[in-house]
Amino acid sequence: MMTLKKPTRPGITWRPCVRESGPWILGVNPWVYDFAAYNLWSRPAGLLVCLDMLAKTGARTALMDCMDRTWQDQTWPAAGTTGTGRYPRTVLPRPGVLAVVPRRYSRYGLPGDRVEQALARLDPPPDLILITSIMTYWYPGIFAAVRMLRRLWPGVPVCLGGVYATLCREHARSLDVDLVVSGPLEEENNWAKVWSLLGSSPPKLPRDAGMSLDTSFYAQSGYSVIMGSRGCPFRCSYCSGYKLYPGFRQADAGFVFEHVRGEYMRGIRDFAFYDDALLVNARNLLIPLLEKIISSGLEIRLHTPNALHVRYLDLEVCRLLYRAGLHTIRLGFETGDFGSRPDKKLGEDEWCQGMHNLLQAGFTREQMAAYVLFGLPGQGDEEVLQSIREVRRWGIRPELTQYSPIPGSMMFEEAVKHAWLGLDDPLAHNNSIWPCVPGGFTWEKRGYWNQMAAGA
Repeated sequence: MMTLKKPTRPGITWRPCVRESGPWILGVNPWVYDFAAYNLWSRPAGLLVCLDMLAKTGARTALMDCMDRTWQDQTWPAAGTTGTGRYPRTVLPRPGVLAVVPRRYSRYGLPGDRVEQALARLDPPPDLILITSIMTYWYPGIFAAVRMLRRLWPGVPVCLGGVYATLCREHARSLDVDLVVSGPLEEENNWAKVWSLLGSSPPKLPRDAGMSLDTSFYAQSGYSVIMGSRGCPFRCSYCSGYKLYPGFRQADAGFVFEHVRGEYMRGIRDFAFYDDALLVNARNLLIPLLEKIISSGLEIRLHTPNALHVRYLDLEVCRLLYRAGLHTIRLGFETGDFGSRPDKKLGEDEWCQGMHNLLQAGFTREQMAAYVLFGLPGQGDEEVLQSIREVRRWGIRPELTQYSPIPGSMMFEEAVKHAWLGLDDPLAHNNSIWPCVPGGFTWEKRGYWNQMAAGA
């Protein structure tokens, strides 16, 4: 039996395990390379799901999250009262196609040298490394992580999965990795390929495969996440969620509640829902979950950064959300042009009724904000202004959500026609450069739209 010698300083976190005989697998959440980054209860959910599945089949697992406050002696911007906040950053030269963008480009997260030093103390090296990817245009952080891992352990197989690996598979193959996994790990073919890197036949998937994420790596975290469902039943033209997770699957409410209660018992009070369609089939999951939270007396704060589908906000659901402790409300408004929306998620009457129900349930306008899509291919300024006015009419804050061209989405080909630079390089998908706004991002235009959103 081989005993792992774990680094004595923070930085790498371990899942408690009772067996030391299985393969040991390191998960890596790489740095973010971008013009801006902010922690809105961020967790690498897909990677945590994968590590959970592997641990339940006998693997020993550890996590290096380059975006987490894992170093007590590392300077980090102060967090807000609910766990959100800024990341430390290192300014870098703007790469390639982004050279003309008048913004500072940075690496966000832990210092690179300290990450490498922490990993170098691992003894023995891992048998397999899993790297996750999120935004397609964050791939420079993945490249940097792969280079570091190859320096440390040239012979250890590296597997890349996640959003970038799925949507930009051919581009991802240019990395020095042994396997690019597209789609969920629990798919039979993906599961078999990952275990083949370990020289083993794939074990049987755990019963809750794909529906349980391992948050035990964040023992000192100020917040946690809730993921009661995977996938989304909608097919919005600007989104490619159905490419990432085909279908729509919900967990048992009791199972999700036990996760919440377990996190509560170790001191967590802030929880962010990671569901893309939280309110869909609410009687199957959300309503019984909220009832369990209420009856248990857990005093928690709930947050919905992924936005709520307003059409499903009936009065019963709103009242339960209020009693269960919903604190941060983000609404998927998208556009006030109800006659020609790029999705079919919301009608004008549904919007008005949902707002009435939230206010009647007891929520304040200060708790709410509505996402307004900005920078869609061919979108005119008047449509955005109309949307801002409609949101502000209810006394809540509009948050402009800059459009990112997403490969695999129905709108991507239209984006190619309107983009001010070519979209072959995923760096050009970055919403911070306003890829489909004529002329792209400028500080003058940003100032104008910030004033409009503020009601100036």
